[in-house]
Parts: sequence; structure tokens; C-alpha cells
Amino acid sequence: MQIQINTDNHIDGNEALSAHVEAVVDNAVRHVKDHLTRVEVHLDDENGAKAGSDDKRCLEARLRSHQPVAVSHHAGSIHEAVDGAARKLRTSLEALVGRLDDHRRHPAEGPTDPT
Repeated sequence: MQIQINTDNHIDGNEALSAHVEAVVDNAVRHVKDHLTRVEVHLDDENGAKAGSDDKRCLEARLRSHQPVAVSHHAGSIHEAVDGAARKLRTSLEALVGRLDDHRRHPAEGPTDPT
């Protein structure tokens, strides 16, 4: 699984930020890694140079053979946004993977042949 980090021109995508993002995302998705091809992290400062709280946001996970799962979390700092989005991503992926596993274990029964 690949973790791809994208930042806008208002965010300094330094090594410390990348290490934090990778650790948080890896921890959040570690139990479903086999289902993922990559996680894209989009770090945007929506207000740009203007001061403002709750203007940072985030994450999209790409599952094998399924539509991407996207979550976002607005927070006052990039670290808070990543942490919040990672929690939401974990919850969303657990629910989706749980449903997929249930479906594989208990496929819908087809019509029965009365003869």
C-alpha cells in the first residue's frame, strides 16, 4: 500500500510533516492494508494566507476493485486535521471491509429449484 501526500502552496510539506502523516495513516489503516492500493492525503489550507481556524482538511483511500473512500476533517492545524481524518477513515474502512467480508462469507442465496 502506498501513501501519497499532496499539499497546496500554503502548506510546507517538510519531512517532519510527512513522517507524522505516514505514521498516523499507517496506524489507522494497518488492519485493512490488504484491501488498499493507496491512500491519498490532500492537505489544503482553504483560507490560504488569511488567518482562520478549521481550514485544514484531508484523506482518500483507494480500495481494490471499489470506489475510493474519502473523508475530511477540518481543524485548526494540519496535525489535528490528519488525526481527525484518520479516525474517520478507520471507521469508514472498518464498516466497508466488514460488509465486504460478510458478503463473501454469506453470499446472497439464489433462487431455489423446486424440482
